[in-house]
Amino acid sequence: MRLSRPLLPAVLGLGLAIGALSAAPAAAATAPLADPASSPSSSSTYAQYAGSAEDAAANKAFFEAVLKSVAEKRAANPGAQQVTVTYSAANAPSFRQQIASSTQIWNSSVSNVKLQEGSNPDFRYYEGNDSRGSYAYTDGHGRGYIFLDYRQNQIYNSTRVTAHETGHVLGLPDHYQGPCSELMSGGGPGPSCTNAYPNAPERSRVEQLWANGLATAMKNAA
Repeated sequence: MRLSRPLLPAVLGLGLAIGALSAAPAAAATAPLADPASSPSSSSTYAQYAGSAEDAAANKAFFEAVLKSVAEKRAANPGAQQVTVTYSAANAPSFRQQIASSTQIWNSSVSNVKLQEGSNPDFRYYEGNDSRGSYAYTDGHGRGYIFLDYRQNQIYNSTRVTAHETGHVLGLPDHYQGPCSELMSGGGPGPSCTNAYPNAPERSRVEQLWANGLATAMKNAA
């Protein structure tokens, strides 16, 4: 769910990420479903993250919550031609460029589901400081959000972070052992990895999930 976080030097050349976030607001938007931890006091809080069964379960729950939300909307509007997952970026203004880039990346990579900013969102993006880094979260009751951490987005390529977390919304789990070419390897390959695109197996998996998973969710929503 979160990117891995190895110990890092203070000076990092990240181009887009640092340029976009060098003036991050001091007062972060507070995510409504969980209380983010206090701001990291040193780079040691970004030690290697290994993942856990709890995180994997939360990723799956988030995907299922979004799937259910989309299915209920389609059941209420059976004439809809396209499967669309709607999001709000209103609470992550510093990351609008990265969120837009992530949306374009995913929309150009898969065809069975599309991301779109709009009202009555299926999930929301938030920003702020959290020692856990960036993550996708659900309360298990159909509500979820993606939290984008300022410091982590200064260390890692910010568009990759955003696209990685959005991958959880579309059903993909973390796989930190993967190469840089694998989007869901997250921070595993280190901060020098700037790839923000899913590879062929990841694209295929999302297509499968939104073809078969949505059909099942639609039956349950009917």
